[in-house]
Amino acid sequence: MKKIINVLTSASLLFSGLSYAAYEFKVNDEETIKFGGFVKIDGRHVDGNVAYRDFWIGSGSVLAEDAAQTKFFANESRFNTTYTNNGVTAFIEMDFYGGGGTETISNSSHPRLRHAMIKYEDFVIGQTWTTFMNTSALAETVDFAGAMVGEAFVRNTQVRYSKNGWSVALENPESYGGDTANDSMPDMIAKYQHNADWGNVSVAGLVRQLTTTMGETESAFGVSVAGKVKVADKDDFRFQFHQGNLGRYVGVAAAQDLVGEEVEESTSFMVAYRHFWTESTRSSVFYGNITTTESDVDRSHWGINVFKNYTPKFSVGAELGNFEMAEADADSTYMQVSAKFAF
Repeated sequence: MKKIINVLTSASLLFSGLSYAAYEFKVNDEETIKFGGFVKIDGRHVDGNVAYRDFWIGSGSVLAEDAAQTKFFANESRFNTTYTNNGVTAFIEMDFYGGGGTETISNSSHPRLRHAMIKYEDFVIGQTWTTFMNTSALAETVDFAGAMVGEAFVRNTQVRYSKNGWSVALENPESYGGDTANDSMPDMIAKYQHNADWGNVSVAGLVRQLTTTMGETESAFGVSVAGKVKVADKDDFRFQFHQGNLGRYVGVAAAQDLVGEEVEESTSFMVAYRHFWTESTRSSVFYGNITTTESDVDRSHWGINVFKNYTPKFSVGAELGNFEMAEADADSTYMQVSAKFAF
């Protein structure tokens, strides 16, 4: 029993930032199965000359003139399962952003794999958030993951070893904008995260070998500092700063790894402050930005929201914000409301 408790405690730390599996069934002294996820329904209105998206990433389609679109959707809903047996934990999660949806007939959408990983002792093997990320430094937002332009945000298949705050990993390589057929060296990441009563801060480094379209190999390096700091009673401040040849690791399609034959360099950041008005009502204000040297990208996303929990598992949120592509003189304002029931 003690072994199971230790494994579940370790797994809960690993899965922070994932959708917690909430309903637990004990099969026997060595086996436990947990099911979880949430149902989230969104209503979104976008107005401007960056085309409508269900959530902002680091890029967008610039329109010839302003347009306004309203949409209701449930794609962010997700489900997950955690299985523990004899000190080994497996976690799998899916949502419904896999495509295939059409409002013309049935509005059906395909499931999409988010996480599929195995944890044994200090090792993680499988697809999950990159080791480069600090998931606690993501803002609480109605718009999926908030200011992605300033965030480290990618899931990779990887092999990771973690001990005493240190993590090292070999992760799936990808020369975004280059020749992916000749990516032979895995991405290498090292991170240290210090946790304390006041919150946490992490420092991470990334080393990669990229392959250009002409078959040349180029080295790429990047660093990240991120964290979450408790303020006053329940408030918190979250921050991320990333600099270097980070390409696809930050900004979610705002920057490629390679532009032509040149390695892209980017600087990005995200800051967010969350305030609790009451025990059940809270707001976050956030801002993110990314700039690049080779492609001259300059993109920002800000937002302000309010959430209210009507029960411990049922909440309603509303958010107002703006996504800007300054280099293209384009921006769109959005309003979004959501209802979320966590399992």
